Amino acid sequence: AYAGHQFGHFTVLGDGRAILLGEQITPCGNRMDIQLKGAGQTRFSRRGDGRAALGPMLREYIISEAMHALGIPTTRSLAVVTTGEPVYRERVLQGAVLTRVAASHIRVGTLEWASAHNDQGATRALADYTRARHYPQLADSPEPYVALFDAIVARQASLIARWQLVGFIHGVMNTDNMALSGETIDYGPCAFMDTYDPATVFSSIDYGGRYAYGNQPAIAQWNLARLAEAMLPLFDPDADRAAERATATLDRFPALFEQHWLDGMRAKLGLFTRERDDEGLVNDLLALMLRQSADFTNTFRLITTGRLLVHSTNTDPELEAWYRRLEARRGRQPQSPAEAAALMRRHNPAFIPRNHKVEEALSAASSSDDWSVMARLLEVLATPYDHERDLPAFSAPSVGDGSYRTFCGT
Repeated sequence: AYAGHQFGHFTVLGDGRAILLGEQITPCGNRMDIQLKGAGQTRFSRRGDGRAALGPMLREYIISEAMHALGIPTTRSLAVVTTGEPVYRERVLQGAVLTRVAASHIRVGTLEWASAHNDQGATRALADYTRARHYPQLADSPEPYVALFDAIVARQASLIARWQLVGFIHGVMNTDNMALSGETIDYGPCAFMDTYDPATVFSSIDYGGRYAYGNQPAIAQWNLARLAEAMLPLFDPDADRAAERATATLDRFPALFEQHWLDGMRAKLGLFTRERDDEGLVNDLLALMLRQSADFTNTFRLITTGRLLVHSTNTDPELEAWYRRLEARRGRQPQSPAEAAALMRRHNPAFIPRNHKVEEALSAASSSDDWSVMARLLEVLATPYDHERDLPAFSAPSVGDGSYRTFCGT
């Protein structure tokens, strides 16, 4: 069971098409949830059929594996299996079941469910279990619930920064899709940005751009505020003091996110040290990219290889001046140019799941039962930081990406 704020509106929900089978202790001692998605109706299905179509389940497989290879905390897809049954959406589609593994499926919305039912015992039990399972280092904290909230906020700030650094757009950042473990969860209408634009939205149902790329950090903080509301009785018996404690932690989120993001951007530019004007250097580059409709991933790849000016379509005085600033900035750090290049190669992916390549793989599998296209894509995405490979078919941006729309498949 869980509740959630969906596009800002509170709803009591629950997994309508997913069944949590149980937990597995891996050989290295990690505890993992195993869940089936699309296996049929549950007590929370309402009027839904509880089924899933092959295309959306393959999308989750591809994108979650790509995120894992990029080094971003994520749930994993163990398998996708066709069922042989039809699934009725806008048209008849092949049915499929995804097997998902995760550190856990405890979400912001899980605690919201307990709070909505005024069940403080359940709220406390969920918080205790989450702390023991995901934050065992807090076992001896004098204020365990405040410490838990602090740790969740810090982990989410790091996660969202990692999304922003590779151009990932979740697409449906409802509170039931924010895992308290700090893993990326639920790959519905998700996609990676090609042309840099903070207003980029791919979800077919996000009409107002609530979950646009540039809004993701603020939405994460908004979601964490909903978590704080659910946990308030645990922070302090006095409501005013509880709200003060929650607010103090929430107010730290922007600075935490900014630090993770700026440190990540420094690495993408080959910078080991910190200087006061680094944020200005980054923001000036992003402004240039926005004006020139530059590809996000390929721009940083060209900076990595030192070919940014060579590949500029026109001699751009602003871009050239910016690049000279970057070179001067690197010259003020003790690390060598070779060390800077190695740092950039570790943080700038050469390959992401380009939207047109994902669609090619989904179409071949769903329409022609041809799995070779997806296998090749997964092979490329498994080593995204391999800059030695020259694979233009997998690095070229999508054509007409502005009209691309994704669907969750429910």
